[in-house]
Amino acid sequence: MAKIGRSGAVRKHKKGASVGTGGHGRKSLEGKGPTPKAEDRTYHKAHKNKVLAERAAAKRAGGDTRAPRRASGPKGRATEEFVTGRNSVVEALRAGIPAKTLYVAIRIDVDDRVKEVLKLAAERGVPILEAGKPELDRLTEDAVHQGLALQVPPYDYADPYDLAEETIEAWRKGHIANAPLFVALDGITDPRNLGAIIRSVSAFSGHGVVVPERRAAGMTAAAWKTSAGAATRVPVARAGNLNNTLKAFREMGIFVLGLDGDGDVSLPGLELATEPICLVVGSEGKGLSRLVREHCDQIVSVPIDSAMESLNAGMAVAISLYEVSRRRSAT
Repeated sequence: MAKIGRSGAVRKHKKGASVGTGGHGRKSLEGKGPTPKAEDRTYHKAHKNKVLAERAAAKRAGGDTRAPRRASGPKGRATEEFVTGRNSVVEALRAGIPAKTLYVAIRIDVDDRVKEVLKLAAERGVPILEAGKPELDRLTEDAVHQGLALQVPPYDYADPYDLAEETIEAWRKGHIANAPLFVALDGITDPRNLGAIIRSVSAFSGHGVVVPERRAAGMTAAAWKTSAGAATRVPVARAGNLNNTLKAFREMGIFVLGLDGDGDVSLPGLELATEPICLVVGSEGKGLSRLVREHCDQIVSVPIDSAMESLNAGMAVAISLYEVSRRRSAT
């Protein structure tokens, strides 16, 4: 038995042919045209290489090669956080952590720490606002604030490619004495490790730190605090893909050196110390990832006593930077 549909087409159940679509279904068979070239597909590696080549050509022609800044928060949302508690707030202000607003509880019990916090905030021009306890609880998500909360603005990350290009150009023009020196973090999730590494990079005349965008520590209040103010002097760049960034660094003439216990080269025998280099350090447990190792020119090990299994990432970077600095000063 046949049925007539709304369009007037006659269709049969089960057995027997049905009336066609009148050609309307041909579009689904025509496809979407030829496959775009690899360099025209934004997700493809060839596209990224094309962009790098275009930026290099624009730079040679005197154009502007700076890329837009990435948003500090996930998926483009800026994120802000609060330093809470009297001791933490006073230490944050002493360390020079960027501050947006200081919230003080109404009728707070003033002690020496509160007096110092108010004094430091006034000296730095940080706005001071009074707030009730319910408002402070809401802002800090019920953290123990003791009547004080310091709002920290989102960190403005540098672009890793711009940072590398500008540093290389400054070195070639003689504006900086030492060859470019960067540290990249692979799988470091503790912001205190990031802060300690920034502090070491500053101490040994490094030019920047590179962190991955995902599954990695960022510039939080804890990182600012651990850096002891060094984060105001050392730029931190965020890489969308660390492996692609390391590959681009190598194309710029920067040697990528991975730090690992079973390295090809021992740190005292590092002949590349005086060249432009980027030291890459992995997490204490997992070390360098497989793909990152493949993008390294050398794997360098820090000689330690056999009874010690491994070094903390911050300690390994500090020792390596000292050796690089020592070799550079000797030339």
